[in-house]
Order: sequence, then C-alpha cells, then structure tokens
Amino acid sequence: MGIITRSIANNIVTGGKLDGTDGLSGVISNTNFNNASIANVTEFSSSLGDAIESVSTDPVSPSEGQLWYNNSIGVLKGYQLVAASWAAGGNLGTARYQSMGAGTQTAGLAIGGITGPGTGSATEEYDGSSWAGGGSLATARSTNFGAAGEQTSGLAFGGYDGSNNTGATEEYNGTSWTGGGTMGNARRSFIGCGLQTAGLGFAGFSTDNTNVTEEYDGASWTAGGNMSTSRRNLGGCGTQTAGLGFGGYSTTTLNSTEEYDGSAWTAGGNLNTGRWGVGGAGTQTAGLGFGGYIGPNTGATEEYNGSTWTSSTAMTTARRFLGGAGIQTAGLAFGGLTTGNSNATEEYSGAFLAVKKVTTS
Repeated sequence: MGIITRSIANNIVTGGKLDGTDGLSGVISNTNFNNASIANVTEFSSSLGDAIESVSTDPVSPSEGQLWYNNSIGVLKGYQLVAASWAAGGNLGTARYQSMGAGTQTAGLAIGGITGPGTGSATEEYDGSSWAGGGSLATARSTNFGAAGEQTSGLAFGGYDGSNNTGATEEYNGTSWTGGGTMGNARRSFIGCGLQTAGLGFAGFSTDNTNVTEEYDGASWTAGGNMSTSRRNLGGCGTQTAGLGFGGYSTTTLNSTEEYDGSAWTAGGNLNTGRWGVGGAGTQTAGLGFGGYIGPNTGATEEYNGSTWTSSTAMTTARRFLGGAGIQTAGLAFGGLTTGNSNATEEYSGAFLAVKKVTTS
C-alpha cells in the first residue's frame, strides 16, 4: 500500500491497530483498506484535532477549498469554485444578424443589423429578462458596424447602409437617435467600444481590409494609432484608452490579439480558437470572446486576463455575426447567424466561489 509516517502513535501492532504513545512508522497492509476507508483503526489521538471543523453556523469569510460540517443542520459544506455557464435569456423581438450591442447584461442594446432581406434600423432594449422596442436608427445599417456606450447613452457608427459603406454616427438617449459627427473613414465589418463621449472604432473593410483607428469625443472623430494587422469581422471590447481587438479575418482566419493604450496598438495573447464574426464584451484586462466562425459556426468562449486567453464554457447556440454586451463575469450574446437569422439570447455568468453542499455526485 504505502508507508505512513506521522507522530501520532508508537507503532502498528498485530491486526493493524495503532499502539499509541509517540512516533509512528510502518506499513499498513492492503487488507486493512476497504473502499477508501481504514479498517481496525479505533481511535486517533485527540491532539490531532478535527480534520473537518464542526460549526453551528457557516463561516462568514471562508477560504477557497475550505470544508466544514454544519452541525445545526447536519450538512457537510465547502467553499468551492462554481464553473462559468451560459443560460437562455429572453428572445429578441426581431431575429437578426450583423447587428451590434452596447450596455450591460441587465440594460443592453441591440442595434440595427440584417432583420430580413435587407439592412434594418430597429433598436431593442434588454432589461435582464426580455427585449422591448426602442427608437429606430435614422440610418439603417448592418455588416458589423461600431457600437459603444450604455442603454441610455449609446453610440452607433459606420457600417453598411444597404447601398454603400457609411461613416454616419448616431447617439442614443434611451428613446431616440440623433446625428453625431461623421467618421473620417466610411467602412463596415469593424468594431467599436468605449462610451458615447469617448468612443473607439478600429479595423474593418472599406475598399480592402483596414487597420485604421478613430476616436470620438462626443462631437467629432480624429485619427488614432493604426492596428498592426489589417483585419475585418473581428471582436473587441474595452475603452478608448484601453481597447482590445481579437480574431477576425485578414487573408486567413486570425487568432491574434492587439491592445490599445489611447495612442498605439501592441500585441497581446493569441486566442486559443482563431475565428471571425466573433462577439465580445468586457475590458482590456477582463475580456470575453464568444461565438464566431471557424469553418462551421462555433459557440467557443474564452476569457482574457490582460495577457492570455483561457477557454471557458461554450455557448448553447453556435453562431457568427452576433451582438455582444456586458462584462466578463456578466456577458450578453444575442442574435447572429446560424442557418438563418437568430433571435436567441444567452447570458454568461463567469466562474465564482460559493458555499456548496458536499454531495457524492
């Protein structure tokens, strides 16, 4: 079996019992082990203390991995990590893809996109359980345009208006959209992030893939630092001074990541699964990438910590060209393209520590 050495008793005597006064060193026969329990050991020294603490109430601030027995209810408990998961949310009122998102998991925006045979202008607002109609865009747009901000202070810019690439910008007040400053580079298939008064748009497609970055101050757009790799249909998140761009398509599908500091882009850690048409949420140091296209559609989900991506629980519905919003620990994914337009919404909960009952399953 193995050698046990512990200062709890003198030696192991006939029958496998412990003869206890001082040190122990010996071999317990395999015959004294049955279903992970030790046979013929009648008692351990009280000086050892209890391996698992017996308490009448759960600890206020337990440590990860801590176990205890709650003697008031007769339950063994532990403080353990609960895995990340996706759960179904309320369906969009209008199925769509190539729409964009802004806001949070409990106060999200779905903006524009392809809602039928053509480009749409419909806006929907999410309250954490269901979608309701909001004000329509003045300029219908699709094909992965830029979006940023919050549900009551949103920003939509660029995209494809049904005929041409556009640089039109609109600002949302929670009810209606009004015109803002026009982008310097009309384009589609790019990404946006930040706030209504501090927006960021980067990469995309104009007459070819581009690496151009632009910054919005609430009134006008100015040039920022170019990305290292021209790409389209990428994912992104973050702020104007701490942006994150990942994946996308250049001449091939990309897994590379770039980080923006407000003036220049630098290389970050590669995605584990290269893809394009990917959704994004979160910040530069706590990013979330989900869905996209790798050959078939995928539901693969990854979390970014500012240097590396880690694979997490996959989405229930694999899709590309989906909208995203929220943060790494509370993300929102909606719409997209499966075999047709999707109205599915999923909510992401990052891994977290919680008090759980210890069971045998």
